[in-house]
Formats: sequence, C-alpha cells, structure tokens
Amino acid sequence: MKLLVATEKPFAKVAVDGIREVAEKAGYELALLEKYTDKKQLLDAIADADAVIIRSDIIDAEVLDAAKKLRIVVRAGAGYDNIDLAAATAHNVVAMNTPGQNSNAVAELALGLMVMAVRNMYNGTSGTELKGKKLGIHAFGNVGRNVARIAQGFGMDIYAYDAYCPDEAMIAAGVKPVHSAEELYATCDVVSLHIPATDETKNSINAALVGRMPKGGLLVNTARKEVINEDEIIDLMQSRTDLKYVADVMPAADAKFRTLFADRYFATPKKMGAQTAEANINAGIAAAKQIVDFFTTGNTRFQVNK
Repeated sequence: MKLLVATEKPFAKVAVDGIREVAEKAGYELALLEKYTDKKQLLDAIADADAVIIRSDIIDAEVLDAAKKLRIVVRAGAGYDNIDLAAATAHNVVAMNTPGQNSNAVAELALGLMVMAVRNMYNGTSGTELKGKKLGIHAFGNVGRNVARIAQGFGMDIYAYDAYCPDEAMIAAGVKPVHSAEELYATCDVVSLHIPATDETKNSINAALVGRMPKGGLLVNTARKEVINEDEIIDLMQSRTDLKYVADVMPAADAKFRTLFADRYFATPKKMGAQTAEANINAGIAAAKQIVDFFTTGNTRFQVNK
C-alpha cells in the first residue's frame, strides 16, 4: 500500500513525522512530493499511489486519469473545492476532508481580523471595541462554533444563522439563533462568514444582503472568495462609506478594493486561516488516520463526494 503526500506547500516536519508514524505502523509505504513546481511531477508521483494526502493541491480529472491505483484522496483541511468531486466519483475514488482540525486556528484569525478592523487597521486613529457589539456567525459549523467560543470572551452578543443546525445546538453554545441570512445581517454589527463555496452560495454575499447591516457594519470572510459578489460589494462600499470588509481570502478585485477603500479593507496575501503549527500537524495526522481507517474498516465518515 502506497500513501503519497503531495504538497506544493509542505507540511511542517513534525506533521510529516506524524504521518509517517501512522503510515508505517499500518505497514504502508510513504512517499513525499513536496514543493513541486510542475503538474507532471504530481502526475508521475501519483501513478502508483493507493492513497494521497493533499493541502491546496489540485486533484482534477487529469490527475485522476494518471492515478491508476488510487482509491482515496484526503484534503488536510476543511475546504475541498480543489478536488474535482465528480471526476473522483467517476474514477471510483473516495474524496475526504478533515473537518475540525484547523477550526480553532481559523477562528482565532477571524477574531484577529475583527480587532484590527474595529481599530481602524491600526492606523493610529481612535477605533472602537468588540465588547457589546452584535456578532453574526453565518454557518455554525466547526469554525463558527469556535468563533462563538472566543467571541464570548470579548463580551460580544452572538447570533448565528445555519439552515442545517438546530436552534438547540446554538442555544446550548450561548448563541441566539436567527432563521434567515437577511435577519442575521440586519441584526449584527459584525458578520463572520463560514459558508462553503457551492453552486448555491457562490456570489450569494451581495449588496442586498450586506446592505442590511447597521451603520459601521463589518464583514469578515475567512471562508472562500467565491461566495462574495465582489462587484456588488465594491459598489455598496462606495455608497456606504461606513462599511468595512476584511478577508483571509484575497478577492480577485483586490487591487480595486485597496485603491478605493484603503482605510476600510484588508486581505491577507494568501489564505492563512489554517497556517499554524498546531493546525498543520492536526490536519495532516488526521488525514493519515482516516486513510488507514478507510482501508482497514471501510469508514467513509468524512467522504465529500457521492
């Protein structure tokens, strides 16, 4: 059994060591493809792999065509839009993610972005505090729950909208449930986005929605850039000079945002939510364990394709 770790952006050494320990204990051969610069390197490396662990690496139909023995691909992280799920299904390959492993890291970054934004990007002027502000969490999954936990320490008044999460779970976490995105945005001073990029959600965060926010509203995106309707948000921020937008996912229109809204906009140069040593280690080792469990027991709990 050959397990390939294919990471253009490598795991930390301690994470690779942990993956190796899990693989070797199961009797697997571990192969590493790190810092590769050409897709052909991936095509060659995956040709005889039974399983592969990736990060932001692209697994498309061409890669799957080359992977004659592949049975499972695991994305070490929550998002999986870098895997062509339909192609994986067509090739009889199980695709998984590792939900929850980087949730605290992303949540801490979300709160850090909030603090920076309400302090006017640390430009030396007087800002405001998060305490007492109404925080709306758009999607109450693993990251959203951690955002709520940390925000409670700031003394924020916390609301959440998630069509797939029962009210009881939110209430148990000290969060007030609302029952539409429109209500969430109209209610909250700060909205933290945690929705996936799907056909339903792409471009769904638009002017009609964000325009409902109270004066001084702040939108925080540590999810995916595709969920933002960038043209509409730019137009809205031009007419609503009180709104701010901060993101861990640089928009396609980053240059325009920076030019127009230098004091009301910030984006990280690359996605950094999971870029902590702890999240790196947790996600990598979890991916290896899921692969072993899949081959040993057939467990497909975290499968994301059909």
